[in-house]
Amino acid sequence: MIRVMIVDDQRPARMGFSLMVAKDPQLQVVGQAADGQEALDLLDSLHRSRRPLPDVVLMDVRMPVMDGLDATSAITDLYPSVKVVILTTYDQDDYAFGALSAGASGFLLKDVKTAQLHEAVHAVYAGDAILTPRITGEVIKRELSAEVSRGQGAELRTRFAVLGRRELEVASLVSEGLTNAEIADRLCLQTDSVKKTVSRILAKLGVRERVNIAVLWYKAGMDAQAGPRP
Repeated sequence: MIRVMIVDDQRPARMGFSLMVAKDPQLQVVGQAADGQEALDLLDSLHRSRRPLPDVVLMDVRMPVMDGLDATSAITDLYPSVKVVILTTYDQDDYAFGALSAGASGFLLKDVKTAQLHEAVHAVYAGDAILTPRITGEVIKRELSAEVSRGQGAELRTRFAVLGRRELEVASLVSEGLTNAEIADRLCLQTDSVKKTVSRILAKLGVRERVNIAVLWYKAGMDAQAGPRP
């Protein structure tokens, strides 16, 4: 059973997502909160009483008291095992992309279909990031809005130089937004093997979330063949 918390200041939205989650027998809503501070208070209560924490938090962005960005940063810092997925209207929530730097595992559009929501929660729980190629491209574009100097690009490429050939292949596919299962299919590997490879890449690059692999990959100027772009 995958435990899910829903954080949104709109009660109808919380009810809607709760009903969607409940349609998957492997998912269970274990908490709801109207803002980021309320979510942190609930997590603190669960932690202090030694009750299980949620596995995945569905987090709205624009909320009173504490918004989703600050809440995501606090949750990923205090409770590293808890995965956060940002709920966004995409075009309107520009600053929501900052949640990736705060440790979010990806995005879901608020008009997501039930089946897609279930798939996303399962994927995040399994260690994947929820980044469609379209959103990956948008994230990278925003992250690269500040020009990366040649010196910075060269320094970043030295970080990738510690990766082995297979690790570079996997990093390239992660940067395209592929899940572990999709990477396994592309490279004819077992999904568990890909998951372990991603863990090694994260450790070698010194980052916590796979989306940061993608950001570093493009900032370093790496192309799909694991080499620097001219």
